[in-house]
Amino acid sequence: MDLPEFELERYFAHYEFEVPHLLGASDVEAYRLDELLALSGEEERALWGELSLGYTESAGGPLLRGEVSGLYETVDREDVLVFSGAEEAVFVLLNVVLGPGDHAVVTWPAYASLHEVARAAGAEVTLLPLEHERGWALDLDALRAAVRPETRLIVTNFPHNPTGALPDAATFRGVVEVAREAGAYLLSDEVYRLLEHEPSERLPAAVDLYEWAISLGVMSKAFALAGLRIGWISTHDRDLLRRCAAFKDYTTICNSAPSEALSLIALKAREKVLARSREIIDRNLPYADRFFQEWRGVFDTESG
Repeated sequence: MDLPEFELERYFAHYEFEVPHLLGASDVEAYRLDELLALSGEEERALWGELSLGYTESAGGPLLRGEVSGLYETVDREDVLVFSGAEEAVFVLLNVVLGPGDHAVVTWPAYASLHEVARAAGAEVTLLPLEHERGWALDLDALRAAVRPETRLIVTNFPHNPTGALPDAATFRGVVEVAREAGAYLLSDEVYRLLEHEPSERLPAAVDLYEWAISLGVMSKAFALAGLRIGWISTHDRDLLRRCAAFKDYTTICNSAPSEALSLIALKAREKVLARSREIIDRNLPYADRFFQEWRGVFDTESG
């Protein structure tokens, strides 16, 4: 497999822990361990106190998968596969779904693994640009034009990283219909879902709209627990989950037991966890607005 250097991650590796101020952080200010444990109920405290530091179930613990399934409308725990972070989930899924002769359409800008792993798996990739001049809106006509008979996968990312763009529900359902008409999988990167400024604008999870949709989630962003390295995919295509689980046997095999236990605590207390994340964002937005106003001409904030 020939993968190009992941320039963004190499940049973070060089600077992230060396500079006094980081303006490019992609996650909410992280919980301290004591803060998270303070959210646990009696059952979770008992599980944490009696935790065995051995191997875990390769698909993810049943309790954890059950809590993840509660983030969706039509999903149960057998529709969830847990990984060591969303990055592993992307790597495994794209290698399972795509191969030589396949084609993928990926919204762009995008986290590089969403298109580069697809290319490394042997697929041809068409980048579907979200244009600055159009407020980063997704163009359904352009998406339809990009689809080919060999299109195997469409990849979206909303709320969008890095622009924050969020299409309306009708447009997103249009994406689902394009995928359905093409007979293609739809990978919906939803790692920033639940952080919307207006909850009324929250899009449905793709897995709740389409039988071949795959919703990607992670503890890193909305849940402010990047250090746990716990992510997941959810889909109703259980044969796809089986194939991904078999591929995972060649990567991490299973996840960290402490990370799964701590993720369970956060998910059970998700209303408090998400409220904290949104409060941090709302409190800091005025500072961001003032910063960009002071640096007008260096940063363009007129579109998007």
